[in-house]
Amino acid sequence: MRTRVTELLGVEAPIIQGAMARISDARLAAAVSEAGGLGVIACGGAPLDWVSEQVAEARTMTDKPLGANVMLMDPQAPELAKLLCELDIDVVTTGAGSPAEFIAMWKKADIRVLPVVASATQARRMERLGADAIIAEGTESGGHVGELATMALVPAVCNAVRIPVVAAGGVADGRGMLAAFALGAEGVQCGTRFLTVEECTVAEAYKQKVLGARDSDTIVTGRDSGHPVRCLKNRFAREARKIESDPARAAEREHLYSGSLARAVSGDVEGGSVMAGQVAGIVSERKTAADVIAGMTAEAELLATCSLEKLATVNALRNTQRDLLNTEVVQGSDPCTTHVPTGGSNG
Repeated sequence: MRTRVTELLGVEAPIIQGAMARISDARLAAAVSEAGGLGVIACGGAPLDWVSEQVAEARTMTDKPLGANVMLMDPQAPELAKLLCELDIDVVTTGAGSPAEFIAMWKKADIRVLPVVASATQARRMERLGADAIIAEGTESGGHVGELATMALVPAVCNAVRIPVVAAGGVADGRGMLAAFALGAEGVQCGTRFLTVEECTVAEAYKQKVLGARDSDTIVTGRDSGHPVRCLKNRFAREARKIESDPARAAEREHLYSGSLARAVSGDVEGGSVMAGQVAGIVSERKTAADVIAGMTAEAELLATCSLEKLATVNALRNTQRDLLNTEVVQGSDPCTTHVPTGGSNG
């Protein structure tokens, strides 16, 4: 598959692995890149030595393009920005702030810059600053979130800028990928879907929490603090929601938040913040990173060959023959042809 995103990033599939703090390490990023997508190492809050080690380790596992994420509210963001130039990283994604002071330096180092935005206004500003592409992330996503949903955000951003747009938030399979392209995107970013792959080193309990989630099992904490975070419902989230609106309990709230992600990543899925997107409700398999990327692109491309009428016919079979449809995607047959009745008017 060739899009402006694959050409820009030098990858085979227009799929970016979202940067998940304390989770997206060398092993996961290298596996995604080796499979044809863009693997991204999450650097937010990590020691600079760790970043150097992870990039070096990933380079031993793949010679394909590799990305790194910079959380701009991180106090060491300036030092990290310079380090990534020295490490010859291929792509930088950014979040939680404006990368304005770093873009010129990154571009000089031939690094592709993809800021994550939550509004069309932000997207226009990033384009003016020289960003190579935009990641439009809807509030369905896990971790730090904005207010606009992917369905509304992506077309608004696509209407606002001329550079490529990557859709994020709520994408976990070929259906989501096809929907993102229909909204105007030329690529997708997925975080939650990669949480359960074999190469992800997060604690097994964290993976099981995601695999067992229903569509209504996420909650947003921290809105009153100005740093809303989507995570799975658990004891931590219930307690956070209970105390975060009470100014008198500010110290208690800060104590609760401190180290909450680290606790979850290490396996405490009741006392920690298990960050995951709403799409966790449809993530029910482990797979490898390569299987996820191959299956997602194959399903999206096959479904894209259907007319709307034929697609509706395929969709009508979802409750009884979804497994069969998935098998056909893997085998390369055409679900639009296989399941559309041959008699009568087919349109």
